[in-house]
Amino acid sequence: MSRIGKMPITIPQGVEVTIDGNEVHVKGPKGELSRAFNLDMQISLSDGSLTVARPSDSRIHRSLHGLTRSLLANMVEGVSTGFKKELELVGVGYRAQNVGQKVVMQIGYSHPVEITPLHGIAITATDAQHILVQGIDREAVGDMAAKIRAVRPPDHYKGKGIRYVGEKVRLKPGKSGKVGAGR
Repeated sequence: MSRIGKMPITIPQGVEVTIDGNEVHVKGPKGELSRAFNLDMQISLSDGSLTVARPSDSRIHRSLHGLTRSLLANMVEGVSTGFKKELELVGVGYRAQNVGQKVVMQIGYSHPVEITPLHGIAITATDAQHILVQGIDREAVGDMAAKIRAVRPPDHYKGKGIRYVGEKVRLKPGKSGKVGAGR
């Protein structure tokens, strides 16, 4: 049995869950989400908790069991507390600022880069070197953060670029012949 799939999902106060066949609607203080799941997975709501059951032990049902439970748990957590990812700009002259709903970044290109948020996502520059991505859909928050990071990924020689807060970038050594080139 799947260790993740068999765990029940407790529904916090103020969150409503509606199951309509294979479609689940979750509504909470931060907003509402809905998603259609595989018809084989049996999702049930009882005593303030969601449980997911699978019909057989076939390979596809085992994989869908844990996936369905994780997606449901993310929906419940998203509408109750929300998700966030923080990015930092590392480099001389790299900075970000808020302009309306957009964030404008100066990151070493000849032009400023504007980032427009996806639907349901909020992007703010908390200071000149940090960008905060927030939303209720975990997948959309991660996607938006990855798109921002892809504008200027961290350089493995100097360490400059956009990275997640806490991300470690291993620096490569430069050319080994550079030191003794003057002889």
